[in-house]
Amino acid sequence: MSIVVEQLTKVYGEQKAINSLSFSAEPGKILGFLGPNGAGKSTTMKILTCFLPQTSGRASVCGFDINENSIEVRKCIGYLPEHNPLYLEMYVKESLAMVADIHQVTNRKHRIDEVIALTGLGAEQHKKIGQLSKGYRQRVGLAQAILHDPKVLILDEPTSGLDPNQLIDIRNLIKELGKTKTVILSTHIMQEVEAVCEQVVIVNKGQIVLNETLDLLYHKFKGESLEKIFINATR
Repeated sequence: MSIVVEQLTKVYGEQKAINSLSFSAEPGKILGFLGPNGAGKSTTMKILTCFLPQTSGRASVCGFDINENSIEVRKCIGYLPEHNPLYLEMYVKESLAMVADIHQVTNRKHRIDEVIALTGLGAEQHKKIGQLSKGYRQRVGLAQAILHDPKVLILDEPTSGLDPNQLIDIRNLIKELGKTKTVILSTHIMQEVEAVCEQVVIVNKGQIVLNETLDLLYHKFKGESLEKIFINATR
């Protein structure tokens, strides 16, 4: 398993943002990480990417403990947070070059060109990020996340702001990446989960309420839509 989470808990004051979460994710299976607003999804992702310390429990990424080997964990992960932080005054290629330098990417120019093609940024690559639409800014964030060819991708609302055509392109890219990488995908769009995910973890009020493959979920709930399953699980 590329990601193993065991009894992970995060407490803010008297409030438990997440409470004893345990799940795993493996290469070749895209995991949909779902839940209503405030359920603890982003908190979990921030802990796994070493941006936030847990209160208790443990987690490992590619065999590295998130506390004891945080630098190694970060090398293994490509992370696209929900609120995609970008330097708006930088040009697209300039920002990708900066990220490539941080990750010490070899054959930098070739890899940047490759990622620009993968994310459909070709026509926008010479613009400042601040001049881009929300959808293209999201593509820049995804390009930065995959630039160092990480083994694990953690994507928080990766298709936010994309138009229908862009949506199809990025979903197809995520599916292709998911064939060889471990991918955790958080989204509120149930059709997206149905289109790209094999495994589904649903959290509500900081706890896991469902953890199944998509096929088993449909069998268990007798063909009900994922949207209906989600609503019933999070009431």
